[in-house]
Amino acid sequence: MQILKFLFGIILAQIATYALVILSPDELTITELLRLVIPLLLIALIVAFWFTSMAGHYGKDAIGKAKDEFANEREKLRVNAQRAKERVQKAAQKDILNEATKIHAKANFKVGAAFAGLLGIGALFVFAQMITVGLLALSATGGAMGGYYWRGRRLENQRLKEIQSSSNFKVIESKPSRLKSSKH
Repeated sequence: MQILKFLFGIILAQIATYALVILSPDELTITELLRLVIPLLLIALIVAFWFTSMAGHYGKDAIGKAKDEFANEREKLRVNAQRAKERVQKAAQKDILNEATKIHAKANFKVGAAFAGLLGIGALFVFAQMITVGLLALSATGGAMGGYYWRGRRLENQRLKEIQSSSNFKVIESKPSRLKSSKH
């Protein structure tokens, strides 16, 4: 599109030169030649300044457009990096939660087996007519199971709060570009 502006300037300068040559007398003396050359030099000078101005504006527009494109690309890269970081953090938290769940399940099975053994021993004492020792074993086992359950619930609630508070990701805040586009 810029070529059309330059082409228009060249055609305008040629039309002005043609008009001056047509209007000049057939025989040129020194003074008449100066009357022809001076306006032609002024036209050439004006067209040169005009083309220089257009080229300068075109260059500024191209630089501004390139800076805007680079700023947009940089912002896209920054946003994509932040999204990738969030995905990695979420995946790591999920893996940690899965591992913790497996470990707690194994521990709960072991504790449950120990409690079942104690209940079995308490029932054996009751059946063997050692009622006091049997009831003592049964009540101690029941109290231990209740305490273990209560402690597990408290730890689980605390862990959920920690996970919820650590899942608040900080988002990179984009700052407006200091580059100003010069559109003329």
